[in-house]
Amino acid sequence: MNYFFALEEAAANPYSSFVSIGMIVLMLLFFYFILYKPQKKQEKAAAEMKNNLEVGDEITTIGGIVGEIVSIKGETITIETSKARTKIRFLKDAVKTVDVKANGEIPSEKAPAKKSKAIEPEKVKDEKPEKVKEEKSEKEENN
Repeated sequence: MNYFFALEEAAANPYSSFVSIGMIVLMLLFFYFILYKPQKKQEKAAAEMKNNLEVGDEITTIGGIVGEIVSIKGETITIETSKARTKIRFLKDAVKTVDVKANGEIPSEKAPAKKSKAIEPEKVKDEKPEKVKEEKSEKEENN
């Protein structure tokens, strides 16, 4: 019985099916731009970072171990973690960030923020004391 009622409503409003399809398309577009595309961008950046590892780079692993890369063989890297020259072998996938490149360059995401061009205090004219002096002198003249 309810099936026939739905058919009658669809016949009365022929655009209802287009609205339903449109809502589904909008929902799919929302998920694509909000979830899928940023995830792919993040994966691409991580893969590029792992492919550009060099001997001498200072890295942090996903476990929080910090060290300098001493050798790279295929998908594995060996890092030194202390002054005692402790060497540990990891997969490239275990690298979380590159802290300092072998040439001494700090990657852009770790670079310190540039100083803003704020006005220095000496260059700002302090007009308040002059106004206060003028007000005091006016009060004295009135008295």
